[in-house]
Amino acid sequence: MWKKSYLAMKIDGGSSSFGSELIASDFKELTAAAKKLAIHVGIVAGFGTSFLECLSAIAAIYLLVLDRTNWKTNILTALLIPYIFFTLPSFLFSFIRGEFGKWVAIMTLLLRLLFPSRFPDWLDMPGSLVLLIVVAPSFFASTLRDNWIGVAICMLIACYLLQEHIRASGGFRNSFTKANGISNTVGIILLFFYPAWAL
Repeated sequence: MWKKSYLAMKIDGGSSSFGSELIASDFKELTAAAKKLAIHVGIVAGFGTSFLECLSAIAAIYLLVLDRTNWKTNILTALLIPYIFFTLPSFLFSFIRGEFGKWVAIMTLLLRLLFPSRFPDWLDMPGSLVLLIVVAPSFFASTLRDNWIGVAICMLIACYLLQEHIRASGGFRNSFTKANGISNTVGIILLFFYPAWAL
């Protein structure tokens, strides 16, 4: 049989203060590491949000182009205009909301009023988007755009468009198997990325 032996540790009065200093320095290092982690998570989350916001805006523009070329369904694709309004990246939104957007909006409006027969149909939606961005009150342009309400509106638009696309395709399976249904379905699914991440 083996006999158990224990090693007894003697503690001096001075060594207990040394141990508490070690523990305090470890806690300081842990808090510094936690702060750095929080900063890096914030940077990654901000980059992820802006990247997904750009991706969703590009997907909405892609769906608008598809609607004008070969989609041609009875789905209310005009809802993509407010979706783009809420998901357009901030630098591009502020650029369009500035002097450039005002000139584009006035030219679009004049062309539409003075030459309605020569105004192309495919320019209606982009012209409406620029006009919406330029004339939107600051409540919509700043408050709702950067709030959870704008994100919820984007989620509702994406859900509605997916439901209508599945219904127009003749079912869930057909929306993924038809030749033009796959690209439309992928574009609509991309609309969910930003609202799901931001909510």
